[in-house]
Amino acid sequence: MGKKEHEKPEETQENIEATEQNAEGTESMDAADVVAKFEALVKELNEKYLRLYAEFDNFRRRTQKEKADLIKYGGEEIILSILPIMDDMERALAHHKDAKDSAHKGSDKHTSLHEGLDLIYQKLKSTLTAKGITTMEPKGEVFDPEFHDAITNFPATSEDMKGKVAEVVEKGYLLNGKVIRHAKVVVAN
Repeated sequence: MGKKEHEKPEETQENIEATEQNAEGTESMDAADVVAKFEALVKELNEKYLRLYAEFDNFRRRTQKEKADLIKYGGEEIILSILPIMDDMERALAHHKDAKDSAHKGSDKHTSLHEGLDLIYQKLKSTLTAKGITTMEPKGEVFDPEFHDAITNFPATSEDMKGKVAEVVEKGYLLNGKVIRHAKVVVAN
């Protein structure tokens, strides 16, 4: 019995040392697992943060662009309502000039009326130009559906006129480079 009793404590000591080594290994494995999990969590949260930051930056830029466009093109509706008046004034000036030339040569009354209308027209035109309105002058240019509306086609008088604007029926206008009214044109084919 003496030998068996003596062997048990040695076996127990070995078991205790093995258990301690397993416990230390388990703790170190658990610590490594925990560190790996935290590193993965940090990486995931960092990616989410970067995506959220990029999304917010895009939102900020889009909002700034929308504000700038609103300021730049804010008066588009009222300008569109003024353009037919411009067209009517141009027609009135052209008609009055034709009538003055044919029927009322030298009449001071008609000359002063024509000059007054012309001054009002020039003032309106310069005011609209100051607000960013530019007139399209497409006659002789290649037809571009981005800027022109084709009202009709007719046979070209020469080969170099094919596909070009032959006549402007109604002027087109740009507001700060954006088409607000397409020019209505006749295209030569």
